[in-house]
Amino acid sequence: MAPAYPPIGPNGPRRARLQAIRVRALEQIGVDGPGRLPAGFHGRWTRRHWAHASLFATLGMLAAALVPGFSVAMQAPVATPRTTLAIALPMLPAARLQGVPGDSWQVMHVRRGQTLGAMFKELGLPARSLQAILDQPGARAALTRLQPGTEVAFDLPVAASGQAVVLRGFRYDRDASHRVELTFDDGQVRERVIERPTETRTVVVSGAINGGSLYAVARKAGLQARDIDVLTDEIFKYDVDFDKDLKRGDRFSVVREELWREGQRVSAGPILAATFTTGDTIHSGFRYLRNGKPEYFTGDGRPLKKTFIRMPIPYARLTSSFGARRHPVLGRMRMHKGVDYGAGSGTPIMAAGDARVEYVGWKGGYGRVVILDHGRGYSTLYGHMSRFGKIRPGQRIDQGTLIGYVGSTGLATGPHLHYEFRVGGVHRNPLSITMPPPEPLTGRELAAFRAQTGPALARIRTVENVIYADVATPAPKSKTTAKKA
Repeated sequence: MAPAYPPIGPNGPRRARLQAIRVRALEQIGVDGPGRLPAGFHGRWTRRHWAHASLFATLGMLAAALVPGFSVAMQAPVATPRTTLAIALPMLPAARLQGVPGDSWQVMHVRRGQTLGAMFKELGLPARSLQAILDQPGARAALTRLQPGTEVAFDLPVAASGQAVVLRGFRYDRDASHRVELTFDDGQVRERVIERPTETRTVVVSGAINGGSLYAVARKAGLQARDIDVLTDEIFKYDVDFDKDLKRGDRFSVVREELWREGQRVSAGPILAATFTTGDTIHSGFRYLRNGKPEYFTGDGRPLKKTFIRMPIPYARLTSSFGARRHPVLGRMRMHKGVDYGAGSGTPIMAAGDARVEYVGWKGGYGRVVILDHGRGYSTLYGHMSRFGKIRPGQRIDQGTLIGYVGSTGLATGPHLHYEFRVGGVHRNPLSITMPPPEPLTGRELAAFRAQTGPALARIRTVENVIYADVATPAPKSKTTAKKA
């Protein structure tokens, strides 16, 4: 029977109900009387009560998590039964135990700047073995200038502990179709030439610029860096500004020959034909040997390369024009028979066109000078050079050949190139003169050119019709018709 508590103050009835609830709770958990709870408890938990409850709850969860782990750790390990089964293996032949030539080839690929001598040193092989290889007919020419990525292989038997590594065999590719295998036996070198069949495939590489740079798209399509340089700096240099003219949807196609061996591409030949479609125009170029020299022509036989470069120095600024002026050194009015391009000392200078080197040396106020004879009465002069390129008088050079470097020799106030253009011995302004057109193909050469380039253009069109069949763009206008090509 719960004792009665008299109500105190105005809140007496409320306190009486709380006390009755507390007494019933204590009776349910087996506590006699209300004296076991603090007198200040009124049925509502304080912050202190909640803090204590949280602490005890956390300790309880930690105990529940750790105790089972200790229980498992204290258990004794259970032994797992194991069974051993003896398997009979075939006997290794005695010849294999002694080491048969060719059973331990170690293939290596030449790294950039690495020589065959460096490879021998890396493998711990004696220099006399290298010399024995180089003494074989044709070996020195093939192995002294190894290109990065070239594959060579060494047959190295497993050496016993404390013994030096011995070279038992060596192989390399003499060319794309022949592999040479050398075997060392009792101081003798035996050579075996293995023929490796190859095939030449004519392929078309095509790509569209739908994002990213031309270089990235072309590399992804399979062109090498040198192929991209031919496209931008040789074939389409004069027709397409690759810095400003490119836009989304432009595309290119390239025809070339590739050498394949045993299912792998060994090498790729030069570009035989190429087209570049920009906007509504197709630019095309075809490779043809004229007088034994490869050039690129349009479909109707006109050379793509211009006869002369107006500015034979890259990234230069015009500092003095053609005509009368006060000479900066002499201080008097004098005819300036050329143009001056200001540039840093050492900037390379290129030949403005195909030419024969007429003069290399010092020439009065010009300082170090080069004079080129381009034939048909055309010549160019390059003055104030700091040094010359690897050219000599009488040498035939191509357009773009490095002939020297910018300097300030002679009568010059600073580093610059003085460039003169002469026609029949008369000085002309190279910035305004109409340059002579390149000589087109004619007669038998033109007929041979058309017979050679027609199939290449047809192959490009076939591939592009398949690849770009779903491109909803108007038909491009070609600079050369199919009949002419």
